[in-house]
Amino acid sequence: MTTAWFHCFSGIAGDMALGALVDAGADLDEVLAMLDTLPVSGWTAEAEPVLRGGIAGTKVHVRARDTTVVRTAAHIQGLVAEARLPARVQERAHAVFSALARAEGALHRRPADQVHLHEVGGIDAIVDIVGTCAALEVLGVDEVRCSPIAVGLGVVRAAHGVIPNPAPAVVELLRGAPTRGVDLPVELTTPTGAALVAGLAGGFGPLPAMTVAATGYGAGSREIDGRPNLTQVVLGHLLESAPADGQPVVLLEANVDDVTGEVLAHAVAALLDAGAHDAWITPVVGKKGRPAHQVSTLCDPALVAQVRGVLADETGTLGVRGQTLERWPSARRQERVVVDDLSVRVKVSPGRVKAEFDDAARVARRTDRPVRDVLAEAEGAWRAEGPAQPVDDGRASVTSIHAREQAAHPSGHHHDHPHPPAGEPDPDEVPPA
Repeated sequence: MTTAWFHCFSGIAGDMALGALVDAGADLDEVLAMLDTLPVSGWTAEAEPVLRGGIAGTKVHVRARDTTVVRTAAHIQGLVAEARLPARVQERAHAVFSALARAEGALHRRPADQVHLHEVGGIDAIVDIVGTCAALEVLGVDEVRCSPIAVGLGVVRAAHGVIPNPAPAVVELLRGAPTRGVDLPVELTTPTGAALVAGLAGGFGPLPAMTVAATGYGAGSREIDGRPNLTQVVLGHLLESAPADGQPVVLLEANVDDVTGEVLAHAVAALLDAGAHDAWITPVVGKKGRPAHQVSTLCDPALVAQVRGVLADETGTLGVRGQTLERWPSARRQERVVVDDLSVRVKVSPGRVKAEFDDAARVARRTDRPVRDVLAEAEGAWRAEGPAQPVDDGRASVTSIHAREQAAHPSGHHHDHPHPPAGEPDPDEVPPA
């Protein structure tokens, strides 16, 4: 599997990401051949070898006719869908524009597909984004990772006038990503660059353990005093051995052959309540050929005594074994959407959204709907609209889709689940905005 790691020590912009991939070996003619399938015209692109801070890189110049056309996110997604692009290029481009639409929608309080993309809706930005996705395909990149992203300070000028630097869209797009400020009044990271990171990066951190196959530098338009205005990309294959800086965890286990299924189920719940990361049961064959169960749980080293005690107390085992391991959990966050006036939590990680089953089951019981329909609707709602804010204290904002659907389809689904008596709050209801 080929991994591309973007080193954003001087930020990232769309043309810099594309330039880095071309500099690393992506054939520009192959990239342009894919871009030519886009139903837009009046643009050209060429690569120029340059120096930035004494380091050789590639500057990709995308030149487009001036136009007053302001495209919506839905319009741009339609252009991408209409193009004859390889499936992975199309998926990556959709992910980038979806991330951008959600960020702009949150900033302007508009539905994501209706926001107007000014700078990023221009032909040059569309070419930068789709071109970067095409270059990744030309290079056979399977996974994208990214370093912490550098941003400048001060103010910059945009379609809406003078705005803070980093731009509000950049800050929204980099929510959850590691960033660091640089004491320079320069727009180091642009909305286009931040959208590429938000839509493509599957992980963040230092250069992963890999066998390096190629590297390239994409140049920005200007020289910056004391800093090479470049974005670096490193291509390679991850090493099979895990890096040594994972999160330490302790695996605790016990074998039992005289515990009922009800007690085992309760033990798993009690272990999770005690703070374990995970707990599970595995059927095994024990002494004298007896059917038995292995109870396993994963916990933080600081909670070993607490979790071990629960494991022993709940199963009655006479001994617990353990070993120290490392884990590398993917970044994730919890958000909420609304289905039939009821709040449903969704777990969001790079490239994936998954509704919380317990919440979906609760909605299914109260509305007499199949749980699989509720799961699909909740996940589809997040993809379509995105959340208002991440959930971090149990009082998160939610994105109501039911109210809009009822307005558009007044004869649609009617729920008959019970409501509490007048004057008593329903904890499952969406709080008023």
